[in-house]
Amino acid sequence: MKIIECVPNFSEGKNNETFEAIKSAIDSTDGVKLLNLEPDADYNRVVVTMAGSDEGILNGAVNASIAAAEHIDMRNHKGEHPRIGAIDVVPFIPVSGSTMEECVKISERYAEIISGKLNVPVYLYENSARKPERQNLANIRKGEYEGLEEKLKDPEWQPDYGPAVFNPKLGAIVTGARFFLIAYNVNIDSTDLSYAKKIAEILRESGYPKRDENGNVIKKDGKTVRVPGRLKSVKGMGVALEKFNLTQVSMNLTNYNVTPIHVAFEEVKKEATRLAVKVKGSEIVGLVPKEALLMAGRFYTDNRTEDEKELINAAIENLGLNALAPFKPEEKIIEYMI
Repeated sequence: MKIIECVPNFSEGKNNETFEAIKSAIDSTDGVKLLNLEPDADYNRVVVTMAGSDEGILNGAVNASIAAAEHIDMRNHKGEHPRIGAIDVVPFIPVSGSTMEECVKISERYAEIISGKLNVPVYLYENSARKPERQNLANIRKGEYEGLEEKLKDPEWQPDYGPAVFNPKLGAIVTGARFFLIAYNVNIDSTDLSYAKKIAEILRESGYPKRDENGNVIKKDGKTVRVPGRLKSVKGMGVALEKFNLTQVSMNLTNYNVTPIHVAFEEVKKEATRLAVKVKGSEIVGLVPKEALLMAGRFYTDNRTEDEKELINAAIENLGLNALAPFKPEEKIIEYMI
């Protein structure tokens, strides 16, 4: 059975009318199933997860994007999470019976269709990228929505699809095919954001700018010299979570086989201890592959069991996944949802 996942991130985390419109658009589309819709008011962002056949997932993504576009106006948007547009990023992920190449073609079809329907610039990233500098989402997002109008004037940042014209209501869209990404946040028991930022800089693969003894950023041949981070296939930043009086090391694990969830968690704990702050559990935003939790379960049980339920419970307990909200495996593990 061919299963392709799509996880669009929309720049709205508070408006239920918008969420219902997105849900309705997906539910009325043949060949696709809505698996999860997870809003966050502080990030002012909603992560939607759907899965289906190649045609179903394409149509579901298009219909959900059109619904979101009707309700979101970037001129009024503020939130903690980096974003470049109302329909910020729309990734396609091969899950079962499908290939990365098929997902690349679907992302290109989506880009062609949605750029025409919404008159919006669209960039291709990850495995769909046509230029090396566009593989990394952070490069495309640099400057965010507020800097997009100027960015579109730069010949190097002409969109892959759609007009090179600033759409003030919708901004731009990024789409592409990628490996399963786990949005994973570790809670720091402090309202001082500097701790979470420092930990993110040390751990994320891109690291941080190197500075001299006076605190000035060191440059070589006009380029910033960076100190590489500790964890491969990890993107990270510090984010305030005001409703819980916490901060978070907010991470994207772009390949959990390279850096598993439990490794990221334990490294954050190590750095938090060094900085004399405490970790207060963690959260997974959206869905997670079962194997990622089984890997964590095996680590925390020291491989003493292969019972699936025991391993998943061990992962939930040791990662503190119930810290902010109940973690329900039947609603969070993708294989249990399909």
